[in-house]
Amino acid sequence: MPARRKAAAAAAVGLAPLALTALATAPAAAHGSLGDPVSRVSQCYAEGPESPKSDACRAAVAGGGTQALYDWNGIRIGDAGGRHQELIPDGRLCSANNDEFKGLDLARADWPATSVRSGSYTFKYRVTAPHKGTFTIYLTKPGYDPAQPLAWADLDLSHPVATATDPVASGGFYTFSGTLPERSGKQLLYAVWQRSDSPEAFYSCSDVTFGGGSGAVKGSSTPAPSASAPSEEQIEAGTDKSTVEHHGHGDDDAGTSAQPTAQETAQETASLPANDVQAAGSSQSLAETGGDTSTSYLAMGGAATLAAGAAILFGSVRRRAVNQGGRRGR
Repeated sequence: MPARRKAAAAAAVGLAPLALTALATAPAAAHGSLGDPVSRVSQCYAEGPESPKSDACRAAVAGGGTQALYDWNGIRIGDAGGRHQELIPDGRLCSANNDEFKGLDLARADWPATSVRSGSYTFKYRVTAPHKGTFTIYLTKPGYDPAQPLAWADLDLSHPVATATDPVASGGFYTFSGTLPERSGKQLLYAVWQRSDSPEAFYSCSDVTFGGGSGAVKGSSTPAPSASAPSEEQIEAGTDKSTVEHHGHGDDDAGTSAQPTAQETAQETASLPANDVQAAGSSQSLAETGGDTSTSYLAMGGAATLAAGAAILFGSVRRRAVNQGGRRGR
C-alpha cells in the first residue's frame, strides 16, 4: 500500500475516537420556536428583554433573567430522542427543564395570548436553522387552569392538533395546517419539534384564548394582553446578545464552518478503499460515524477532524519521500 494511503488510513483509525467524542458532545444546530400562535418566549422577546411590558414577562425576567429571551430559539434537549415525558417533569414543560428558561414555567393566568377559534388553523414555526424532523402540537384539555403549573396530564396527548414531518421552510418559517377542537377561555398549545437527523428536540408554549376575546384573568376583570411575535428587525437586533450557536447553519459566523482544505482532505480520506483502512489495523470506516447523504453538520465536523490529522500525516509522508528521493539522487 502506498505510503500516502497508509497515512490517511492511519489518521482515520487514530483520530476516529476523537471525532466520535466531538459528535457526542458538540451542540446541535437546529433552532426555532412557534411563531403563530406566538410562543411565550418569543412574545416576551418582542416586548423587549430589558423592559418587558406585560406583568407575566416582567415576572419571567425577574425569575430567570434576560438572557433567556435573547436565546428565544434555544429551548432544547440535545439528546431527547423522543423521550420528552421522561426528561421533562411536570411544571417544567415550557422551559424543557432548562434552568435558563425557568421563568417561562411560571403558573399565571395573565400570559399574553393569541386569540383563536375552533376549526382549521395554519401554524407557523419560526426557524433559524432548518433541519428534517417532525412537528407535533398539543392542546390543553377542557378545564385547564393556567394558574396551576403545567403538567403532561393537562395536554391532550392522544389527539395532537397538528403534526407535520419534513415541511419545507420558506421565509424563515415552517408552515403546516392543523385543526383546533372546541375549547373555551384560556388554553395552551405545546409544540415539540423532534429532529430526525439528530436526537435533539425543541419545545415551546403558546398561550391562546378561544372565543374571540383575550380572556379575563381569573379573579380580575382585566383581560390578558394580546400576544404579538417579534419583528425581523427585533430578531436581528438581538442576535449579538444571543448565546445560541448555529454552527454555520443559519448564522453569519464563518468560523463555525469547516475550512475548505479540511473538507477536501476529508473527501480524499473517505475515498480510501476499505482494504487500505483494514491494512492499517482497523475496520473503522467513515460510514460508521454517520457519513451518508443525511449526515448532519456534526458528522461533517468529525470528518474534518479526521481530515486534519490525515493532512498532517500526508505532509509528513511527502517530506519524508522528498528527503529520501534527494538522498538517493546523490
